[in-house]
Amino acid sequence: MKDLKQQIIGLVMSTIEFYDTNSQFFFDSTVNADVSELYHPFIQHLPLGARILDAGCGSGRDSKAFIEMGFKVTAIDASRELAKAAAELIGQPVLVCRFDEIDKTEQFDGIWACASLLHVEANTLPATFLHLASTLVANGVFYCSFKYGDQERVHNGRFFADANETLLLQWIEHTGLSIKQTWITTDVRPGRENEKWLNAILIKA
Repeated sequence: MKDLKQQIIGLVMSTIEFYDTNSQFFFDSTVNADVSELYHPFIQHLPLGARILDAGCGSGRDSKAFIEMGFKVTAIDASRELAKAAAELIGQPVLVCRFDEIDKTEQFDGIWACASLLHVEANTLPATFLHLASTLVANGVFYCSFKYGDQERVHNGRFFADANETLLLQWIEHTGLSIKQTWITTDVRPGRENEKWLNAILIKA
């Protein structure tokens, strides 16, 4: 079991290295993907000028959209090279850190984790959700998305923890978060129409 745990940790770290090495390709393939239909279920719970944490911002596509809507965005990513590219896109610094390194004294009205938590090993996700939830204000909103399924796997050099509704419930059980809404979407990128995503809106009690 210990060897398996070390193997998974190694795969997660190699996933960060993958994004550092392939940052330009990933940036180009995601920055113009139209995910705008995902925004409304999230932003409808936010006050004007809300503080949003874009947790695992990738290309910075969503941070840019939220900034243009008038929100105050803090963007983070574990990949140094992606953070550089995203910072240039959004016109402000992007913090290079993992989810568990976020300053718990920060307080946000909303957390946006689009296709990012799926790179955290499943047995660490409860602690990750708990840490992130600690930075949310009461009644704060938390959006997350995972590839739909129930496996941990490696695909094209990256580690993935897939999720379904049951797994998500287990991961947030002791975090103060509750599920407001879940829905399934298909990938908007060309050639990936058969890939399904679990989307969720969580609310902090």
